[in-house]
Parts: sequence; structure tokens; C-alpha cells
Amino acid sequence: MELVAMAEQMIAQLYPEMVAWRRYLHQHPELSFHEKKTAAWLASKLRDIGCELRTEVGGHGLIVTIKGDLPGPVVALRADIDALPIQDEKDCDYASKSPGVMHACGHDGHTATLLAVAQFYQSHRGKLKGERRLLFQPAEEVTPGGAAQMVRDGAMAGADVIYGVHLWTPLPYGSASTKAGPFMSAADEFVIDIEGKGGHGGLPHQAVDAIVVGSALVQGLQTIVSRNVNPLHPAVLTIGSFQAGTTNNIIAEKCQLKGTVRSFEESTRFMIHKRLEAFIRHTCEMYGAEHHYHMRVGYPPVVNDGLEAARFFDVAPGIFGKAGTIEAEAITVAEDFSYYLKEKPGCFMFVGAGNPDCGALYSHHHPKFDFDERAMKDAAALLIGMAEHYASEHGE
Repeated sequence: MELVAMAEQMIAQLYPEMVAWRRYLHQHPELSFHEKKTAAWLASKLRDIGCELRTEVGGHGLIVTIKGDLPGPVVALRADIDALPIQDEKDCDYASKSPGVMHACGHDGHTATLLAVAQFYQSHRGKLKGERRLLFQPAEEVTPGGAAQMVRDGAMAGADVIYGVHLWTPLPYGSASTKAGPFMSAADEFVIDIEGKGGHGGLPHQAVDAIVVGSALVQGLQTIVSRNVNPLHPAVLTIGSFQAGTTNNIIAEKCQLKGTVRSFEESTRFMIHKRLEAFIRHTCEMYGAEHHYHMRVGYPPVVNDGLEAARFFDVAPGIFGKAGTIEAEAITVAEDFSYYLKEKPGCFMFVGAGNPDCGALYSHHHPKFDFDERAMKDAAALLIGMAEHYASEHGE
């Protein structure tokens, strides 16, 4: 584990550059599937470091290959590079310069972290066992996501294990968490368009009220989770949008509902989809309305390998201390890191980045989102620590 001790010193030296990289990226964000300039900037930095890389992987993704002089496993490490369609409302000198686009989830920090990890490994190839494969992934924020396309383009071919981190402001700086098994939920989105028959508000018997049909669906769909899902298998069905009607004395002819389904097990997930379709069809038939239903299937659940999650609880106390190493609860937020975990064992981890003293108190996807930049050092140490712990057990 000699490299781990060396990493701590080098990451501390690189920290001012990490901050500069992160702030540059924060000022120049690009949306999912449009990260062309970000990828070009990264490629230039990586070539300056001396890294071997592939570009245009899964869109605008990059794969960095760093081969050590010693035999050992192929360990993949991943960072996402895309931003969100949010107007930056922070009052700071590194606020986004792109109107309506912002790094509001910490991906700029993930990218800067992995860039520092690349520089460390490239500088220590003589002591490196095996290969470190660094994945700079586009389009995490929007389905179908960049991870599936990276996998399609060979990102996991020959890899033995994969690790990823998310800087997480709900956790305080100086802590980290994960859990074995289902960690982050699948997230699917649906739209229901209802078409009734409009009419005069005083003559409801001559119409088919789309608002009544929609209201019946809002109420009835909640019984899918409460009465069809095993209570021991967590799931959420939420209607987030209900659009219908124009004024007080006209019966609405059309209604649109939008919602999301969150679940942790594939069998539960697709049972809910099936029940949704049946419930919508029969409810609309009962009221005499027509309908169109579309389900957009999102990312699978993030399911951490048991052995690799256990590795986190071996490695993390050396970085965060025993008190700062936390067993997480499952969370109904989605992440396309799940596609990598379908290919190989691995572990996705949260690194605490919240700190009210530096303005890092807003939730992810908030216009004033920010994080404690020191968490990037923790994230780099955790990625390297996990990789080297694995290599120490799986050297050839």
C-alpha cells in the first residue's frame, strides 16, 4: 500500500490545481450530450500529463489507460462531466458564464478529482500494479445516459472492478458513506394524456370530464405501492404534474399527468409498470375517456457488490476516521453508474461535501449549489485507496 501514502502527499500538492480546474469547469459548463469543449479541454490536460487516451467514447467521453510496470488487475475509476439546465445564482467569482447552464450537482468536482488521480498514477507507473482505467463519462444527468454508451464502446472490456464517488452535500465534509446491495433506486418517468369530451360547466352529463378522470388516477395510482408492492420492497410512485382546464365554467376535454416511479428491485419495478398500464386503461374506460400512456424507462438501481462495499469499510476509516465512515441508507435518487455495476463488481460511494461555513448548504440541483472543495482531496484519496486495496489482494 506504498502508493496510498504517496498519494496523500501528492494530492495535497495538487490541491490548488484541482480547485483551479474545478472552477474553470464550473465557469464553462456544458449540458448532457453536448460536452464537446469540456472533453477537448480534458484531453489537452491529459495529454500534457502524458496519458494514453481514447476520445469520443459513448459520445464525448474519454478513457484514460495507465499501465503500471508491475503485474496486477485492471481497476476502473469513473467521473461524470456534464452539467444541468439551471441558472447559476451564486455570488462568486467562479459562477457559470453560460446562461441557463450550471454544474449544480458536483460533476465539475468529480472531473477535477479524477484528473488529479490521473496525474498521480501517471507519475507513479513504476510502482503501479496492473492498469488504472479512468472513465470521464458524459451525460449522466439525462436518460438514456452516457454510462450505457460507454459500456457499449468497450469501457469495461477486460476490467476487473470499478469504483466511483459522488461529492454529496447532505453529508458533512470529512465523512463518507455507502452500503452493500441496492444503494440508489431505479428512476422511471411517465406521461398520461387523457382525452374526454369538453362541455359547459353547467351540463356535465353531456361531457366526459378529463379532470375527474385525472383526479381518479391521482388517487387510485397510489394503491399500486400500498396494495400491490411487497411492503419489504421499497418503492415510490409520484404524480408531479397535473395540467388541465382553462376556466371555471368549462369542462376540460384534456388532461395531462406526469409522474415518476422509484424502486430498488427489477421485479418490483416492472410489476409497477404493468399495473400502471392496466390501471390507466381500465380507469379511462370506466369514465369513457381515451388515453395515451408513455413510460420512459430510466437507469437501473445502483447495486453495490457486497465484497467491494466491505472494502470501503476497510479503507474509509483511514481517511475519514471511524466516526466519519457511515453506513448509508438506500436513497431514491438515480445514477447511471448502475450500468457499470451490471458489467463488473464495484462500489459507488458518497463523499461528504457539505459545509454551511463556505456556502455548501444547498441541495443538489439547486441554483445556489456549491460544495466544500476540500472534499475533492478526500474523493481522490478514497478512489486511490480503494484501487490499491483491491490491487494488493488481486496482484498477479
